[in-house]
Amino acid sequence: MSYRVAVVGATGAVGREILKTLDERNFPIRDIVALASPRSAGQQVSFGEDKVLTVKNLETFDFTGWDIALFSPGAAVSAIHAPRAGAQGCVVIDNTSQFRMDPLVPLVVPEVNPQDIAKFAAKNIIANPNCSTIQMVVALKPLHDKFKVKRVVVSTYQSVSGAGKEGMDELYNNTKAHYGIDSKSIRPEVFQKDISFNCIPQIDIFMDDGATKEEWKMAVETKKILDPKIEVIAMCVRVPVFISHSESVFVEFENPVSVTEARAALRHAPGVVVQDERTEGGYATPTECKGEDAVFVSRIRKDPTVPNGLVFWCVSDNLRKGAALNAVQIAEVLVAQGLLRKAA
Repeated sequence: MSYRVAVVGATGAVGREILKTLDERNFPIRDIVALASPRSAGQQVSFGEDKVLTVKNLETFDFTGWDIALFSPGAAVSAIHAPRAGAQGCVVIDNTSQFRMDPLVPLVVPEVNPQDIAKFAAKNIIANPNCSTIQMVVALKPLHDKFKVKRVVVSTYQSVSGAGKEGMDELYNNTKAHYGIDSKSIRPEVFQKDISFNCIPQIDIFMDDGATKEEWKMAVETKKILDPKIEVIAMCVRVPVFISHSESVFVEFENPVSVTEARAALRHAPGVVVQDERTEGGYATPTECKGEDAVFVSRIRKDPTVPNGLVFWCVSDNLRKGAALNAVQIAEVLVAQGLLRKAA
């Protein structure tokens, strides 16, 4: 069987990565369409090595007869058009934050909770979690199964691609400006402060309790995906890295845990690569993980400050596993489980 697939937000960084990932993984496609805002309509985007798609206007597009739509156009746009696509019989996989905490919409990481995918029928929408949440729960899942996660303290070091192409452009341009005559002329636009040679401890808006919305997302999404009993406290920081997010994760378990047992559990987990050699350079870094599908786990060691404590470092390409790949994997599960309408 093959399917009719729409990619919404096709001109953005994640949209382009979705198109690339669909082709690389040979998703069974009969027809494919690239959709974006009216101002992007008419542009061309690549699909595979030799195919070019002309972008169509999302606002006037009829999803009737289309099987699946992978959305990444921004939450406000998804709020309008994802329900419309769902009502027209198209199953939506939404990469934005719009539907993640909707109780009628499953929030899915296929390596963690694939059983939840089948719950999409209420709205014909499945939500893709936040990129920083995805990589953390992929690493936590095998540990939770074996030792039962009780509490997580996480600090993230998130690349500028999390803010899209505009964020990447700002890092590039501001870095160049620092080597110019007048670095004081730099004016941050995407980020709250100059991101070049800097770290910014704010991602998304501040909430009443002093946490940012990104930090809140990591806590509530982990509960929804993995276990509502897990307590999570996060500090999310934007760093001058183009692609791949890194996280320092401190975990307290209900049951005793050893480094040897944890390492073995992680090595056998789907989607995880353990790179933990305890030698110079024997760990993963963002540059090395760019373009890779896995979540890389390094620096695994005991945390002696709490009972049953463990700490590790994890890195993943936020445009791939943190967005495009996770969405395509959800689509693959839909196909494998026979949940998509069969193409004629």
